Amino acid sequence: MIPPTAMKFKEFAAQYSRHRPVIQRVLTGALTVYIVGTTYYGYTLAAKTSKSGGSSRKRAKDDGSGGKSGTSAKYVKVEVDAVFYERLKRLLRIVIPGIKSTEAMLLIMHSTFLVFRTMLSLYVADLDGRIVASLVRAQGRQFLWNIAHWLLVAIPATYTNSMLTFIQNKLAMAYRTRLTKEVMSMYFGEDGENDKVFYKMANLDDRIKNADQLITVDLQRFSSHLAEIYSNLAKPLLDVLLYNYSLSRNVGVEGMVLLTLLVQGSATLLRFLTPPFGKYAAQEAALTGSLRHSHSRLVDASEEVAFYGGEETEKYLIERDYHGLVKHINRLLRMRLWHGIVEEGIIKWLWGAFGLGICAIPVFFKIPGVAGANDLGGRTEGFITNRRLLLSSSDAFGRVMYSYKELSELAGYTARMSLLFDTMADVKKGKFEKALVSSASTEENAKVLQGRGTVIESKDDIELIDVPIVSPNGDILVRKLSMHIKPGVYLMLLSNMPLLIPCIETSTHRCGKSSLVRILGGLWPVYGGTIRKPPMRNFTYIPQRPYLSLGTLRDQLTYPHTHAEMRRVRGVTDKDLLRVLAVVQLDHIVEREGGWDTVRDWKDALSGGDKQRIAMARLFYHEPKYAILDECTSAVDFEIERIMFEYATERGITLLTSGGSTSRYHHMILQFDGQGNYVFTKLEAEKRLALQEEKQALETKLLEVPKMRARLSELKAGRSPISP
Repeated sequence: MIPPTAMKFKEFAAQYSRHRPVIQRVLTGALTVYIVGTTYYGYTLAAKTSKSGGSSRKRAKDDGSGGKSGTSAKYVKVEVDAVFYERLKRLLRIVIPGIKSTEAMLLIMHSTFLVFRTMLSLYVADLDGRIVASLVRAQGRQFLWNIAHWLLVAIPATYTNSMLTFIQNKLAMAYRTRLTKEVMSMYFGEDGENDKVFYKMANLDDRIKNADQLITVDLQRFSSHLAEIYSNLAKPLLDVLLYNYSLSRNVGVEGMVLLTLLVQGSATLLRFLTPPFGKYAAQEAALTGSLRHSHSRLVDASEEVAFYGGEETEKYLIERDYHGLVKHINRLLRMRLWHGIVEEGIIKWLWGAFGLGICAIPVFFKIPGVAGANDLGGRTEGFITNRRLLLSSSDAFGRVMYSYKELSELAGYTARMSLLFDTMADVKKGKFEKALVSSASTEENAKVLQGRGTVIESKDDIELIDVPIVSPNGDILVRKLSMHIKPGVYLMLLSNMPLLIPCIETSTHRCGKSSLVRILGGLWPVYGGTIRKPPMRNFTYIPQRPYLSLGTLRDQLTYPHTHAEMRRVRGVTDKDLLRVLAVVQLDHIVEREGGWDTVRDWKDALSGGDKQRIAMARLFYHEPKYAILDECTSAVDFEIERIMFEYATERGITLLTSGGSTSRYHHMILQFDGQGNYVFTKLEAEKRLALQEEKQALETKLLEVPKMRARLSELKAGRSPISP
């Protein structure tokens, strides 16, 4: 006699079998809605979190906790959220500009090979089951035939895998090329732009201290991660979809619903235990950049460090940056160790146990609507095929989970790239974030810093009307400066008043002399007033230590013109360049160095005096309307200095000289006292000579001061014969 419970179960099974097609469609739809719903919920939750996080960051800035301290990178949010997707979308518009672009074609090819590889995997799973079934049934001919199929499948499979790697590397290179072109166009300008972003980022803004690291290392890592993430996400998602579809046909959609619920629960736990690897990747990149910056600073200032004997201090600073990086990496390695243990335990072993149980359902239970095998070979074939599909699906889902960690790292590099593009865009608009001096917070000074002046292009003359001289750190050196310079009128800029009133600081930035030079050169912003000046192509700047580029000896004179541009733009030949060198008595250098096309590291190959003469020859090659000389004759004798000024007068070049002892060549003088005052007046010949003589007399007297003080000390100590 059949128990009532068994009767009820049979009735339930009969009813379920009758309505199973409808139930299958309902379960499939519910499973699809569940997956889509959880994905959408996760995205909207991330968006809300990012908005609230953005508000808190804004409040932190507004209440002064953030401020403009140059640490903007510290509160760049690094998470896989709506902010990340927004940043990534903006970068994707750069790397994939259109559907007909090379990158889009590579993505289509990549996707085609991904689909083909998945189809091959499905075929191999089925073939694997048939090979084992033929072994169990002892069918030798069928076994050999299946082995032949296996070897034939290896040909397209190996080709597909190799092509996927090749296309992924090509994608990474294409992304890097697009981004590099975009960065270079903003960094150096294009189509006649003269924003000088590369200078302003380094000197007027504190957000990025190591642009070279971002443009080279971080950009390359972002491109590689972006190319990898598509394969690491698209292939597993496609595999999960197709493998689960095949499994649902073999074991029923009910088993897939159960497996999905179990996997989803453990995946939620794993996501909760996953550290913010994206944040740590961004921190590691920043620490690496800081270490590189410390080394580059030492290279740039190696001479000063050697003179001061600062080896131990510099060693300490570099080791401090290195140990900070190592400490962060070790901490990250420990996190990866424990996270890897938990991750593999859940994904590989726990999910594997769930899957094996699902695969065993057709063996132990009769599933309505699913054809079962009666013999051992058929059951073995079904189990092997399902197990192969399940392992592939589990591996694919595991790679989806692993890719979340890679997505977090991509978020870190995306944040770094966004910081680079945002900073360059702000700098182009004249928006800077710089650590300001305390005096900048006063109401009067803050009002000056919020203003912007007007720059008007003139034909010949230079005129400043009520222009404040402000340094990048907000120090207002002169509140309103007015002056007018016409062509042919030489101007001397001095940092002290005529009667040797000392400047408060030794730095030229603190008096206003070099600051004015940078404002006239278009390097620093104008915070008020009006400036009328010729366009930048009519200016040349010669510093005390001239810049010598990489290239030939000819390139040092024509910089930034190339050899072709020298002939096309200036209409100059090598004979003309030799005559220019003869003016500064350096024509012998061509034969000495081996000809115009000799390539050397010229900053090391030439002496200080030769470098300054090369810079003078470069000035005479370009023949601008105005030349700004910043103590550029300190390493040459008075005869060369005289020749330079006289030849510049002959060629119609107006000189604005900062410092030096060449007052006899100038007509106007602009002097600062370091306390916000200045004098702009004519420098007549008699006054120039009188000032020069007075200066020499005072310098002579000052040289006698130490001897006088020593003699006075002797007299006071009673060591003199005339002492009482």
